[in-house]
Amino acid sequence: MAHFCGLCKRSFPMQRGFQQHTSAYHCYPKPRAQHSMYKYHPDLTARPCNAHGCFLDDPKAPPPICHPVDDFQQFTDRATFEAAELLYEEMATSKDDIKQLLHILRAKTVLDGHDPDATPLFDSHQHLLDAIDAIQHGGTEWRTFAIRYSGPIAPDAPAWKRQHYIVHTRNSLEVVEGMASSPDFVRTWETCRYQERNKKGEWLFSNLMSAHWAWKQADEIAKDPTTHGSMFTPICIGLDKTTTTVGTGSQEFHPLYMMVGNVMNEMRRAHRDAVVPLAFLPIPKGTHEDEDNPEFRLFKKQIYHEVLRHIFEPLRPGMSTPHVLRCPDGHYRHYRWAIFGIGPIIADYPEQVYLSGIVQGWCAKCQGPKNGLDSAVHPRFHEHTHTLWETFDPGTLWDIFGVVNDVWPFTLYFPRADIHELLAPDLLHQLVKGTFKDHLVTWVEEYIYLTAPNRREAKRILDDIDRRIAAASAFPGLRHFPQGRNFKQWTGNDSKAFMKVYLPALTGYVPDKMIRCIGTFLDFTFLAHRSSHTLRTLTEMDLALSRFHHLREVFVETGVRPDGFGNLPRQHALFHYTWLIKLFGSPNGVCTSITESKHITAVKHPWRSSNRHNPLIQILRTNMHLSKLAALRIELGRRGSLRGDVLSYAFRKQIPHLGRRLRIPKLHALIRWFLHNQLYPGFNEPDEILPSTRVLCYVSATATFFAPSELGGPHGMHSEIIWCTPKWRKQHSHYDTVLVQLSEDSGFRGMSVGRVRTFISFSYGITLYECALLEWFEAVGDHPDPVTGMWIVRQEMAGHHQAMSLVSIDSIVRSCHLIGFYGTSHLPSDFHFTETLDAFKYFYVNHYADYHSFEILK
Repeated sequence: MAHFCGLCKRSFPMQRGFQQHTSAYHCYPKPRAQHSMYKYHPDLTARPCNAHGCFLDDPKAPPPICHPVDDFQQFTDRATFEAAELLYEEMATSKDDIKQLLHILRAKTVLDGHDPDATPLFDSHQHLLDAIDAIQHGGTEWRTFAIRYSGPIAPDAPAWKRQHYIVHTRNSLEVVEGMASSPDFVRTWETCRYQERNKKGEWLFSNLMSAHWAWKQADEIAKDPTTHGSMFTPICIGLDKTTTTVGTGSQEFHPLYMMVGNVMNEMRRAHRDAVVPLAFLPIPKGTHEDEDNPEFRLFKKQIYHEVLRHIFEPLRPGMSTPHVLRCPDGHYRHYRWAIFGIGPIIADYPEQVYLSGIVQGWCAKCQGPKNGLDSAVHPRFHEHTHTLWETFDPGTLWDIFGVVNDVWPFTLYFPRADIHELLAPDLLHQLVKGTFKDHLVTWVEEYIYLTAPNRREAKRILDDIDRRIAAASAFPGLRHFPQGRNFKQWTGNDSKAFMKVYLPALTGYVPDKMIRCIGTFLDFTFLAHRSSHTLRTLTEMDLALSRFHHLREVFVETGVRPDGFGNLPRQHALFHYTWLIKLFGSPNGVCTSITESKHITAVKHPWRSSNRHNPLIQILRTNMHLSKLAALRIELGRRGSLRGDVLSYAFRKQIPHLGRRLRIPKLHALIRWFLHNQLYPGFNEPDEILPSTRVLCYVSATATFFAPSELGGPHGMHSEIIWCTPKWRKQHSHYDTVLVQLSEDSGFRGMSVGRVRTFISFSYGITLYECALLEWFEAVGDHPDPVTGMWIVRQEMAGHHQAMSLVSIDSIVRSCHLIGFYGTSHLPSDFHFTETLDAFKYFYVNHYADYHSFEILK
């Protein structure tokens, strides 16, 4: 259960997470840290101070000693604490099941002849809840207030005017203080704004504090000399509705999440307590007649902004007057405290419409008109919108400028906050779900229906495309689509995985220009997902976007989009990406995928644990208990009370036995030639090795490599498991393909592709050799395919069998993904994807399988 990494000062609720962290951070060699040059803001320097706001004489002095309370507080020992975590957090065990479990444990105690009055873990379910409630760490209390319509109410007024709307929220200042003081963030908390340049002198945009917006905010704050030495603390906001009962849609919630911008993107993407639920907003409901009432629609927007203003009101004094704030290192920082500021706001397009007070269909970032969104125009900003309010009537505001009258964005009440500037890019809804899934995939389907001789033939083509997608071979971390694209409920992860295997399946059915259009969009998407950007990569994004806009005209030429692309706000948002990256850093740190993932632990799981009657109150209580357990786990880890173990297994076989089991009778000869190449490469006779030599055989290996663009990679490191097993999940075989470095040539020209049959290790003399047995593929031609841009390979033959040899695992770069070259052939309806690597003669090397593959192969 609970574990703590003493090197990183981070806690983990489960042993599995701790093992993954240990493997990724501490078990394998790491690349040399990237040499960067930093320029810090000269005035807001985040100097350490004491609890009274006075600077420390020695800025490097150790933090004040925090005397802990009793070791496990209300839990008698670690076993009891971990039992509470397991039953309440991990298993979400019901009240009756906990009661039955405690009865069984007590019965076992009596049967073993022990004291029948002894307490097995807890007396009751209520005892468990009382122990969690008594935890003295974490768990900011929830508060409730009501809000209602304040205008005149006639006797026959609709119900929504007389109703009180309940808001559940935490004190935003207390939540920030709790997050800032968490020792979990000690290695991932940035106290100063900075500019980072690599060894080439290129400006790097990665975390929020490295981008232009944070520096500009610091300049504004520093105009007041009393703030010098303080720490700027951006408050990032995430808003996203979610539904828990998909069938009826009756259980709808509107959570508001808060993040602190000082936390690095890596930790924010890992979720944990870097993203916390701050409030649940009211969702005004009306009749069908009310929904068409402009007054009701205006009221919903006004109540929305008034609630947000009230929730963040506790932070407003600290946005101009510094506030003492304890940081994860235990120090208080500032001259006289920290300066808060409303930071990037994460929201999908419907939420952006509400936040910015614009008309549906217009752009919230610029003044692009509703049906003219095929280019970027002048940006929106508060002063301009305020001038429009004072100059034009409501009808003109709506029709000509796309502005809703009488909707004052909540950011107007807070200093240095402009809602139009603060809306962050949304990779999930603008790129993955929006432009790719809702636009490009749909347009391709419409093209096939338009050009096919009849509807039946169009469906036959779509079925064959689905079979091609289902035939894509397995790849670590890549989702398999057994029905192709023919499934109803698309999730964000479905769309992300689908875009990696979609392109090759279209060859032969759509024009080459359409394939290049989709490929160019994928290039833009993969570039946008980078964890760190330079001006060079941003230029590449602009060029890719320009090519995409040119190539997408194929959909106009073929009649799919006869009216053009001027009414697509999510696709229009791509115009603003490079500017927003300069403003806020890498988009993967401010994306709605972060808040949507948080829905699972903050809303969906607590809802399932409720009795469905007035579930929101129960959800709030569950969130309180979970935050208390997490806070105590962090504190116990900080004090060294948590330990964890890692277990490993090896399967020993002798060479002849192993050769028969693997159905490779020449395994002994392959090992001899491997030793010859390792020890005596200048001689022709292979070295001898006894058949009785003990060999360790493995069905998997973990490849660890530097891939800064992959989400969740610690310090740019990423790991993946390469499998080679004859029975994957007791069903079919699973042999992954890998890239092997054979020369110093860059890119794919210096590599070859192999299919792993097994991993083995053995000792010869005093040296341990670790190697992989590979079946080889060879490149077809000296250049990638001109249509898809992918390299094509085929099986390398040695006589009548595929060439095979042993290689040192040090030469394996990482896994790679092969997709069959379909051409114009039709796949049988019962074709299974596990047969792909044996059924086709030629294969695409898919550089869209993940972001690192794109970087090393494209």
